[in-house]
Parts: sequence; C-alpha cells; structure tokens
Amino acid sequence: MPAYPDDRSAEITAALGVLPSGTPASEVARRLMDLFTGGSIDPGTRLPPERQLASTLGVGRSAVREALAALEILGIVDVRPGSGTYLRGTASELLPQTLRWGLLIGRKSTTELLDLRSGLEIYVARLAAARAEASARAALAASMERMRADVADLKAFARADRDFHNALATAADNETLVDLLHVVRSLLQVYADRAVHDEDEARTAVAEHDAVYRAVEAGDEDAAASAMAAHMATASQRLAAEAAR
Repeated sequence: MPAYPDDRSAEITAALGVLPSGTPASEVARRLMDLFTGGSIDPGTRLPPERQLASTLGVGRSAVREALAALEILGIVDVRPGSGTYLRGTASELLPQTLRWGLLIGRKSTTELLDLRSGLEIYVARLAAARAEASARAALAASMERMRADVADLKAFARADRDFHNALATAADNETLVDLLHVVRSLLQVYADRAVHDEDEARTAVAEHDAVYRAVEAGDEDAAASAMAAHMATASQRLAAEAAR
C-alpha cells in the first residue's frame, strides 16, 4: 500500500464550512469538489471519516455517504473499506473528469458544444502562433502531410485531423485550455469521426488547416485566429449536420 500524506482532517473540515439544513447529497458532492479542485489537497490525502464530514457540513451521514459514492463512481475518490477514503488525483487531473461528467449529465446541446469548441479552438490558434516552438511546428507540419496523403482514406484523415488539433493545443502551452478542449472534443467525437464524407470535403478541410498552419508558422496571431474561425464555421456546419442525422 502506498504511503499517504499526513492526516489533514482538521484542515479539510475547516475549509468545508457548514451547509444549510437539509442540503441534498448532490450539493455535498459539489462542496467537496470545490475543495478538491482548488489545488490545496494533495493526491492520496485521506479524507476525514463520514461522521466528521457530516458534523462539519451540518448534514446527515447518509448525504455524505451518497456524495462520496458518487465521487467514487466519477473516479474522484478511492473508498477503501477498513482504511478510509482518499483523493485520487491532482486538481488538473480532476477538472476534465468533472467537466466531462457535468456536461454529460447536464445534457448540453450539440449547438452549445460547437459554439464552445469554436471559441476555444480560435483562441488556441492565436496562442499557438505566439508560442509555438520548433518541435510543435514540426508536429503540425507532419499532421498536415498526413492529411494531404489521406484525403481518400477518411478514417486515416480523421486521425490526422485530430492530431493536428492536438498538436496545435500543445503549441498553445496552456494545460487548462488543453483540458477544456479535450472534454468538448470527446463529447463531439462520435460526430467528428464521421463529419467528412468524401474526398472533396477532405480537400476543403486540408486547405483550411493549411491556412492555420501557415499563420502559426509565420507567427501571425490575427491570421491564425481568422483562419481557425473560417475552419470552425465549416467544420461546425458539418458536425451539426452529422448530429442531426
């Protein structure tokens, strides 16, 4: 069994505070998640016992038990019978998990997700143009070559397309932004993999990606953002059409 940080029960309970009487388990889970994603609790930290959490929060033990069970399902905590409950990951690791589940549970529309993805991708392109190092530009160039070579193989083309966007996000050098994009892309992936239907659409996508790549290569932030906005307009149309099928 791995070593865990020293007991921090007092610190954790002090940070939680009291909830209104009758607060449901969902709100207990939310309060715990606010604490976990704040970055002050280390991975592997043992949480206070249910009884202590219930007393601190001013709720029943059943609400705490249900909240912890939900967080275990999400992979946020690890409940070990006879040992206790432990926080699994860092704040940056927990954020994309909670966002993904929150979006799924909230049943957000495809239109909203497409709007969000477009805004994030445009900002990523701008940052990449300002920050891309030689290795990142090389990865973008390699993805472009694969896209050009695979216009007749749509499955391979979709993989190269994903790799281009992943390389662009890496070049932006912002881990939180990468996490957000990963969540949105994963929710749209079922449509994205089928969005390009023929070689003509693939060639159009190649031209749009190439405009982004050339702007990043030139370090032109405005041109990169504009090129990505143009690409997102057509890509979003294709994804929306695929989702409506």
